[in-house]
Amino acid sequence: MTAIANRYEFVFLFDVTNGNPNGDPDAGNLPRLDPETNQGLVTDVCLKRKIRNFVTLDKDEASGYAIYMQEKAVLNNQHRKAYEALEIEPEKNKLPKKEADARALTQWMCKNFFDVRTFGAVMTTGVNAGQVRGPVQMAFANSLDPVVPLEVSITRMAVTTEAEAEKQSGDNRTMGRKHIIPYGLYRAHGFISAKLAERTGFSDDDLELFWRALTNMFEHDRSAARGEMAARKLVVFQHDNAMGNAPAHTLFDRVQVERANGSDDTPARRYADYEITIDRNALPEGVTIQEML
Repeated sequence: MTAIANRYEFVFLFDVTNGNPNGDPDAGNLPRLDPETNQGLVTDVCLKRKIRNFVTLDKDEASGYAIYMQEKAVLNNQHRKAYEALEIEPEKNKLPKKEADARALTQWMCKNFFDVRTFGAVMTTGVNAGQVRGPVQMAFANSLDPVVPLEVSITRMAVTTEAEAEKQSGDNRTMGRKHIIPYGLYRAHGFISAKLAERTGFSDDDLELFWRALTNMFEHDRSAARGEMAARKLVVFQHDNAMGNAPAHTLFDRVQVERANGSDDTPARRYADYEITIDRNALPEGVTIQEML
């Protein structure tokens, strides 16, 4: 498939209601926060995980759409698949001496693993399959307003062991806690490089799948911990060439999110508490805007 020919940037808005969009394992799984502003954070890794999971469900192991960074995967075993397919003998921590063989291994990984040709990967661990810089990159998402994490006590009407049951004289209850954010609207920025796509083979079909994953990934990621999460707005800036026609930050500034009239004095609790405006005036020549949500 032919690689994409245009550069893109995008603004992605999503929200959470009574859930934890991205727990911090170093803080007891509390929702991630910017300590200076109390704005919520969601990492790029978290968003990419959901995209990978959507592609796995959507493509159902179709050729060319395997996922390299699978949950519980052994990465060296993923690398060995390329060596076996190309009948090349692996050398520990080294690429093959023949440059053509080394290039073929990396190209095989790009061709067969969607997330390698999309996000890139460092595949130099033990069984060396090279390193790929992916054309699609995403920044951390930040909530528009400060969020207040709540710790909610919960009760399970069961215990794990007989010893616990005896200790409670048959009451058989287990107390626990979960962390939620009552509401938060998050904004993330993304970048898609056509020049890097040339190296990985990231195609128009891959791009269409990426947009579909971004707008639908929360629909297949439901859990009690994440509450209600929804993709709310996807604004895409398309350049008419591979190198681009304007700096990304000037395009991002055209998407403004503000509190709706009359709701500034109360905490936001729904998407309707915000107004999104897109400045389409005097766009840089060669840049077009598309709203996908």
